[in-house]
Amino acid sequence: MMMKRRIPGKSGAMKPLLFALLFMAGCNGNKPKTLTDIDGNTYGAVKIGEHVWMSENLKVTRYRNGDPIPEVKEGAAWAAQTVGARCSYDNNAEKGKTCGSLYNRYAVSDPRGLAPEGWHVATDKEWGELAEALGGEQNAGAALKAPGKWGGSVSESDSNSGFDAQPCGARRDADGNFLMIGKFARFWTATASSPGKAWARALGFYDRALRHGEVGPRNGFAVRCVKD
Repeated sequence: MMMKRRIPGKSGAMKPLLFALLFMAGCNGNKPKTLTDIDGNTYGAVKIGEHVWMSENLKVTRYRNGDPIPEVKEGAAWAAQTVGARCSYDNNAEKGKTCGSLYNRYAVSDPRGLAPEGWHVATDKEWGELAEALGGEQNAGAALKAPGKWGGSVSESDSNSGFDAQPCGARRDADGNFLMIGKFARFWTATASSPGKAWARALGFYDRALRHGEVGPRNGFAVRCVKD
């Protein structure tokens, strides 16, 4: 489940301030109302660049047509899944309230639809555009992190984008173990990569990057959605 980094006079004194004001206006100047999923959960949303993003992780328990997404708690059962599944970190419902649900790739790609009406699971291209709006992949992660939730490390940014990613960890595909809460965040994209795999995005406590890599479908990652 390793994520591979992809490297892609007086008036002068005013330039840093002007850039900061424009940056914050572009990220937070147009906050839409909250959105609601089929379960009645409400989420904040924020405009960053050209897209409106959920500012919280998805926690829905049903597909858009009302069919349930199975909750799979036991590790071996999770690792054996070939259909959509969800869970809370450590199977702890309280953590689910803060961090949202972890989904496998089968749930993300299910044609019944995981995202709320009028929204879709963010594509890899949209994640790339998010990174570009925040200074590129090697720096965007800092602005995506929720202030004060990553141990106050240098990996956080003073220029909070409103995306508010928390270090909610993940679930491993090989054995269904939970890992990395407080240290990392992992997100599915809607974009397939090589056969049987998909692109995902990652944030870590130790740097300011938004990482990019392909992973297998039985990993349990968070989901962020973009407005259609």
